[in-house]
Parts: sequence; structure tokens; C-alpha cells
Amino acid sequence: MSINVTLDPDTDFVAAPRPFHLAWCTETPRRASMFAHITPNWFASVMGTGIVATAAVTLPVHAPGLRVFATLVWALAATLLAVLTAAFATHWLRHRRQATAYANHPVMAQFYGAPAMALLTVGAGTLLLGPAVLGQAAAVCLGVTLWVAGTVIGLVVAVAVPYRMITRTGHGTAAVPAWMMPVVPPMVSASTGALLLEHLGSGQAGETLLMACYAMFGLSLLVGFVTITMVYSRLMHSGLPEVQAIPTVWIVLGVVGQSVTAANLLAAHASSVIVDPALIGALHGFGIVYGLVMGGFGAFVFWVAAALTVHAARRGLSFTLTWWSFTFPVGTCVTAASALSAATGLVLFSGLAMLLYIGLLAAWVTVATHTVRGVASGRLLAG
Repeated sequence: MSINVTLDPDTDFVAAPRPFHLAWCTETPRRASMFAHITPNWFASVMGTGIVATAAVTLPVHAPGLRVFATLVWALAATLLAVLTAAFATHWLRHRRQATAYANHPVMAQFYGAPAMALLTVGAGTLLLGPAVLGQAAAVCLGVTLWVAGTVIGLVVAVAVPYRMITRTGHGTAAVPAWMMPVVPPMVSASTGALLLEHLGSGQAGETLLMACYAMFGLSLLVGFVTITMVYSRLMHSGLPEVQAIPTVWIVLGVVGQSVTAANLLAAHASSVIVDPALIGALHGFGIVYGLVMGGFGAFVFWVAAALTVHAARRGLSFTLTWWSFTFPVGTCVTAASALSAATGLVLFSGLAMLLYIGLLAAWVTVATHTVRGVASGRLLAG
């Protein structure tokens, strides 16, 4: 199967190839075209792998060997990030016309949020697990670099993609769950930025970072709920998207879990940069109340997404890169439950975190296995 891309990047934003059929076909790619279809959604594999590591190290129960396992998975995610970054750069250098076409697609363009979140996820793992491997100074330096790079890219994407949608998309474009991808990166920056607060200490720098993280929390949360409303309305009025796109419904869960994680992590680390006990207590209270309220909504989204996935499986759902949507959003729910467990001390959240992590591991092993087989056979790289 070949894809003939003839888009004018200045005028066409809707006629690019269908994004959920790009990455799975039966032909073996020629070496020259190996990088032709390294689209930004490949970085979801880094997100899904990295969250397995960071979620493991934040679990309220520490099983023997869990940290070693988390470190190995983090190293794998870091390696994937390096390889995909090089492949994505090659894609743009050698196949600029196709790369431009993908960037102009109203759905594929949304996945430019994935590289930012991949950087942030690996950066969080570097701060949590890196010191034992790289040394404290090197791990912090690398973690800060990845956080800054991911945050800058995420903020640019959060503004640039909606702008391009507004100015270049036709009136018939329907809201799809993938629209959440540019929305989530600032929330990931907020939650991972909390890990940097203890390295800054009290003073202007630490307080500024704390306030910036809460601002990104608000940006992602409010824009996210506007987007969720549009997506929910579209699903209710127009029915399901195509079967292969149904896994992207799980992306909605990402902003829910990541926001609960951010609200509680920022509160937990706020004492590193502020000394007012009343303000610290208020932030803790906000994190708990917000987490409980949003947790109810998250449960609704989780079960609706699960039911729709079963529905799709019965109608011939086959593997594509969209299956990585089963990993990162669930991982954010693990970190959210762990953060609530630490904030409240309730065994309920500890048990929920462990249960969700088992589900995350099962999803990751399944999707990673299919991805490795697809790459080894050449089917995921074929055009």
C-alpha cells in the first residue's frame, strides 16, 4: 500500500492520509522509505514505556525488585526516545513533503503533543531513578534539560495546533478524542515540575516555578474540559468514530489522571519553596478535594472507554499505534491514586494504585509485543 502525498501546506489541512491506517500494512518497506512514516504518534511508545517506570517508583507498596525493574524500563524508554528522535529528524530531512502533509492533517497534527510528553516522562524518570545510575548532579541536570525542552515544545504545540485548526480547517471537521493530545503536555509539565521544586528551595526561583506549574495546570484543565465537552457531544450526537480510532478515547483519561497527580504532587512539594503553613495546608486540601471530585469523573471515563474498547474488539479492532493509548492514560491514573494515597493515608487508594498498575503492565506488555512484531516484520514501517 502506498501513500501519494500532494498537499499544499499553505492551503490544505484536511486532505492528508487517514491517520489510523498509516502505520499498518502488509508490505515490507524498502530501506530508502524506512523513515517515510515516522509520524509523531510513534512517541506514544516512549510515553507508555516511561509511565510504567515512573508509576512503579511512586507506588505506595514497594515490592522487592520493583525499583530495579523500574530503572530498566526507564532506561528502555530513554533509549526509545533517543532512537525515535533521530528517526523523526531523518523523516523530516529525507521525506519533507510527507512530513509536511502529516503535520497538516487535522488529526495527525494533534499528536505533536506526544514528543513533548515523551521528553517530560523520561525526564521525570531521570529525576526519580537517574541518580542511582548517573549520579545526583548529572541526573538533575539531564532531568531539568528534558523538562525545559518538553515544556517549551508542549506550550508551543498547545497554542500552534489550535491556531492552525482555526485558520486552516474546513467547517466540516468533527471533534475527535485525539484533540486532547495538544492539551495534556502542560499538565504533564505541571506534575513533573513538582519534582524540581526540592532542588530549588525557598526563594524567587522556587516560588516562580510553583506558580508557573499551577498556571499550566489551569491552562490544561480548562482547555481540556472545553475539548472533552466537544468530543463528548460529538460522540453522543454522531456516534463512534471508525473502529481503529476507538482506542484514542482513552486519551481523555490522561488529562484526568494527570491533573489529580499534579494537584497532589505540587501540594506535597510546595513546602520546599514556601514557608507559609496556611498556604501549604490550603494547597494540600485543594489537592485532596480536587482528586476525590475528579476521581469520580475519571471512573466514568474509564468504564466508558473500557466498554467502547470491548465494543470495538467485537467489530474487528486490529493493532495500530493507537493501541499505545491504552498505556499512558492508565499510568496517570496509577500516579493519581498513589498521590492520593500519600495525601490521605487511605488504604483504598493504595489498593487502587496497585490494581491499576497491574492493568497498566498487562496493557504495556501486550502493546509493546505487537509493536516489536510490527517493526521486525516491517509492517509498521511500510508506506
